[in-house]
Amino acid sequence: MAQPQIPIEVDENTGEWRVGGLPMILVPRHFLVNNHQEIETAIGIERNRDLLFAAGRKSAHHWCAKEAQTHGLAGIDVFHHYMMRLSQRGWAQFCVRSIEAATGRGIVEIRHSVFVAEAGPSAGRKVCYMFRGWFCGALEWVATESGHSLALTAEEIQCAAEGGHDHCLFEIQPAS
Repeated sequence: MAQPQIPIEVDENTGEWRVGGLPMILVPRHFLVNNHQEIETAIGIERNRDLLFAAGRKSAHHWCAKEAQTHGLAGIDVFHHYMMRLSQRGWAQFCVRSIEAATGRGIVEIRHSVFVAEAGPSAGRKVCYMFRGWFCGALEWVATESGHSLALTAEEIQCAAEGGHDHCLFEIQPAS
C-alpha cells in the first residue's frame, strides 16, 4: 500500500524544514546511529536508555499535543497517528498490535528498525530501546486528555537484532 506523501516546507530565509508545522532536521541514518552508539560507549547503555526514555516521553507529549490540534484528532486516534507518522519518517514500521488507553497497556510491533539495520540481525542484544519513551509519552498524553493520569513504562521484549526474530516487540504497561 502506498504511503501518502508528506509535504516538507522549507523557509527560504533560514533553510528550516517544517513538516506539519513542526521544525525538522534531515540527517543521514548512520549519523544518528553513530551518535547513539558513541553515547552508549561514553555513559553506558543503561544510562543512555534512561535518558532517551525521559527525552522520548517529553517529545511524544509535545508532538501529540501539536498533531492533535493541527489535525483535529482526539483520544487513541492520536496514538495511532503518531505510529503512522513515525513509520513514514524512516525510523521503522510501527504496527499497534493492541492498545488500551484506559489501562495504559499495549503491544507494538516494529519491523525495519533503523537500529537493527545498523547493528545487524546478529548483534546479540536489544538495540531499539530509544522507542520506549515514545510509546509511553504518547499513551500518557492520550490518558491525560481523557482526564486520567497514567505513569507508564515500556520494555522491548523481543528485538530483531538478537538473532532469530524478524521483528521487535514492545510491551507498554503501568509503571510500578
